[in-house]
Order: sequence, then C-alpha cells, then structure tokens
Amino acid sequence: QVQLVESGGGLMQAGGSLKLSCAASGRALSSYTTAWFRQAPGKVREFVASIPGSGGTTSLADSVKGRFTISRDNAKNTVYLQMNSLKAEDTAVYYCATSLYSLTSNPTYYNNWGQGTQVTVSS
Repeated sequence: QVQLVESGGGLMQAGGSLKLSCAASGRALSSYTTAWFRQAPGKVREFVASIPGSGGTTSLADSVKGRFTISRDNAKNTVYLQMNSLKAEDTAVYYCATSLYSLTSNPTYYNNWGQGTQVTVSS
C-alpha cells in the first residue's frame, strides 16, 4: 500500500501560479499511474491530469491544457502539478491518487488517495 500526502495549496490571485506536490511513502510511485483530481464544493470529483509510472505520455483534462503540467521525480518519489494562469474556476480541493491501470481518468480505478490540499483562486 502506498501513502500519499499532498502539499502546496493555498490562496492565489487569478493569473498566478502554484505547484502542488504529491509525496509517496510505502511503495515507489514508479509502479503506478499517478493522477490529480479536484473537487469543488457541490460538484463531483473531476480528473485533472495523470502520468504513467514510466514517466511517459501524460494526460490532461481539456479545461487545464496549456496551463497545467504534471511531472514526476522518482528519486524523490513525488509527483507534481504545476498550475499556471490560474482561474477562479480552478478553486477546489486537489487530490492525488494512484492506479495500476494506465492513464485512466476514471476515479473508480484509483485505490490510493491522499487527504487533499485546498487551492483557492481569487478573481
């Protein structure tokens, strides 16, 4: 079992940037696809980005393409989400999660979740 801890959230003005980190312990993240999801109040949890254990082709939701980048540092057992040009609609709790499936955006295929980190973007 892998334990995940997200960090890096906070309050940012629209147009600003934040970098989220997902630090893992227990097992190597390189064994999993790792993804970021987010959930705003009153909304369902939605897929944001994913990266395979090999660090190959990533996947991004259309709403964040061109603004967000997902990357990994296997030496630090950490996956990152660089968020640029933030918008008010990016406000949500951001979760990282791992899956044994390749690049799936379906949250039901992710069985390890962190506790989440709040991102608030003011307009």
